[in-house]
Amino acid sequence: MKLKDKSIVVTGASSGMGKAIVELFVKEGANVIAVARRKERLEALTESLKNDAGQVQVYAGDVS
Repeated sequence: MKLKDKSIVVTGASSGMGKAIVELFVKEGANVIAVARRKERLEALTESLKNDAGQVQVYAGDVS
């Protein structure tokens, strides 16, 4: 677990590269704050990662 005990913020986390980054980082043990506009997709992402090494917290919002 390369990222154990590291905290990371990822924007655009509900799809595409942002989602892939969140998935990889959580599997590597990181604590990830995932931000995106689509709350339902963020909730689905959280559910899919609940058994992995790291943790994910989600926040719906637009960073622009």
